[in-house]
Amino acid sequence: MRRDADRRPRRIFITGASSGIGAALVRHYARGDVQLGLVGRRREALDALAAECGGKAQVFVADVTDSAAMQTAAAQFVAAGGLPDVVIASAGVSVGTLTEHAEDADAFARVMHTNVLGMVHTFQPFVAPMRAAGAGTLVGIASVAGVRGLPGAGAYSASKAAVRRYLESLRVELHGSGVRVVTISPGYIDTPMTAINPYPMPFLMPAAAAAERMACAIEAGRRHVVMPWQMSWVARLLGWLPDPVYDRVFARAGRKPRGLPL
Repeated sequence: MRRDADRRPRRIFITGASSGIGAALVRHYARGDVQLGLVGRRREALDALAAECGGKAQVFVADVTDSAAMQTAAAQFVAAGGLPDVVIASAGVSVGTLTEHAEDADAFARVMHTNVLGMVHTFQPFVAPMRAAGAGTLVGIASVAGVRGLPGAGAYSASKAAVRRYLESLRVELHGSGVRVVTISPGYIDTPMTAINPYPMPFLMPAAAAAERMACAIEAGRRHVVMPWQMSWVARLLGWLPDPVYDRVFARAGRKPRGLPL
């Protein structure tokens, strides 16, 4: 399903734009007639990506955990050309965590602050203006990892489960306002975040292909989409598994390394 050409997004604000899914979305949208706001922590990577966009992108160096910095970036983007049609909260971090290790407490906090509060900070400056305009789309990148808790990934699974419920709450709050909320739950996408996983990743999807499918889901205004399609069935199966069966099977699952830089 595609909207008419004059209704396709022209102004798009994307966090986590310096790498991974965020960068893939930037490259996808840059092929069209758009103005992009690129938010990330690494100036050099953002500038290089902006150069690929041929003058279509503004760069904002900001950490999504910094509410004031996100307010400033949003205000500057709007001042330069108006309210965005689409805001995509793609910033996220992942690291192995174990509750028994006291030194992992900081990693737990960083993952939750970035993946959950960072999304709140991304959307907050735009919600009231979009509601007033009666238009706009807010997109949050969740994960299949939020369906059930994965061993060694307590922080990441918890953050993505929280993201799914936060986006659901936001969608209901904005029902009837003209503002759409889209939740995207990817499985394994070939990005730097997954490249260090020391275990098999079924249905691994290239980032460019994922970005194209995400853009289609955003344009169609889907409430929630899981990709690739095979992972939607995996997610359903995981949700149906009785706890004793799930515990026994996934106790042996591979685990993401601890102590990674965030």
